Amino acid sequence: MKVTGFSFIRNGVRLDYPFVEAVKSVLPLCDDFILAVGHSDDNTLEIASKIDTKIKIIQTVWDDSLKKGGRVLALETDKAFQAICSDTDWCVYIQGDEVLHEKDIPIIKKEMQNCLTKTQIEGLLLNYLHFYGSYDYVGESTNWYRKEIRVVRNNKSIFSFRDAQGFRIAPNRKLNVRHINATMYHYGWVRHPKAMKTKKDVIDSMYKETEDKDASTLSTQTISDEKFDYSNIDSLTYFKGTHPKIIQNRIQAMNWKFEHDISKNKLSLKEKIRIFFEKKFNWIPFEYRNYKVISSYLND
Repeated sequence: MKVTGFSFIRNGVRLDYPFVEAVKSVLPLCDDFILAVGHSDDNTLEIASKIDTKIKIIQTVWDDSLKKGGRVLALETDKAFQAICSDTDWCVYIQGDEVLHEKDIPIIKKEMQNCLTKTQIEGLLLNYLHFYGSYDYVGESTNWYRKEIRVVRNNKSIFSFRDAQGFRIAPNRKLNVRHINATMYHYGWVRHPKAMKTKKDVIDSMYKETEDKDASTLSTQTISDEKFDYSNIDSLTYFKGTHPKIIQNRIQAMNWKFEHDISKNKLSLKEKIRIFFEKKFNWIPFEYRNYKVISSYLND
């Protein structure tokens, strides 16, 4: 069984992405790794080239005109995926602000091996934790996606969907997946408030077709003098687990303070009902799913 990892990044240093930790966290699963590095205005390419000898870098140029729905993010994902060699069996995807916990490496490896000949399973579905403000809080509302596909077969009919959150298979069918007991740690909303403001401006520009400043212009800016307002969040809860070892140095270097009263929230009645169902039955009414679960560890 051959496994290849893949991802994309641009201006990862300037925008404070933990992309080095992200890539390193999945390398124990991978025989090799394809990293698409977009033309950057910082030393992202230099740093990426020194991460590990397993990594093959392909240099890309982003089409910043493709702003509808963040489409450019999916296209960059596809560039990395299409560069994977034909002899690879499974492809492990990770984004620049996600980190896989080392405790889940054996679980994913076992599932890839078990499903290798079960061709009806086209991908593996992982759970998600979304950290917000600091490494001590996770989002509680159902606005955060709970699960997403992060392992797919090396089938070049598979493509990145919409803004690269998940995958589909041509012409536009949802993948048949197995839901496994592994979790991706998402740190996209954990940055110094100034860095978070800059990052959000750049990401927002990728979705607004009428934006005056495009993403390439924003990405060359220094860290914003404005601060992101972390208080505008509906509901958070304390994180009671352990973070991946690979992210520990970044956590210790955290140079801002964020505190939140978890007893207070801004949840609507509808959202409170949805959270109740999630906690009670592990099910959310009318939840959007960009996949079809045909097998699950919960049923084993």
